[in-house]
Amino acid sequence: MAAGTTNYLNNAWLNTIKATGTSYNVAGAIGVLLHTSTGPGSTGANTSSVTTRQSVTFLSSTQSVLTQTGTPQWSSWAGTNGEVVTWVSFWDTTGTGGNMLWTAQLSSSKTINTGDTFTLSSSSLTITSAA
Repeated sequence: MAAGTTNYLNNAWLNTIKATGTSYNVAGAIGVLLHTSTGPGSTGANTSSVTTRQSVTFLSSTQSVLTQTGTPQWSSWAGTNGEVVTWVSFWDTTGTGGNMLWTAQLSSSKTINTGDTFTLSSSSLTITSAA
């Protein structure tokens, strides 16, 4: 899967347009999860050894861009020493379960060692308009 929105999110948006009275249920909180290897694919696979989702917030979108505010952190890394994180996925919950909304590849991979802190300093989702 390339980076971008998931089938779940695309279908939810399209079904909102299609049917009167159908609406997309906005997530109460967005959770971000770290991934290794070739990324999360369409199912959220290849999670890092630390599977805790951190809460992330976004500014109101402008010009079809949703931009992160705040800085989710994984402090005192207790996962696999020397793990290489390459992707993130965004979910409609900070807990377990829920629906994956979109994915993004990091601009550069990050090796995380025991005791390190990993901070996601920026992320954004851009929707390309037809016009």
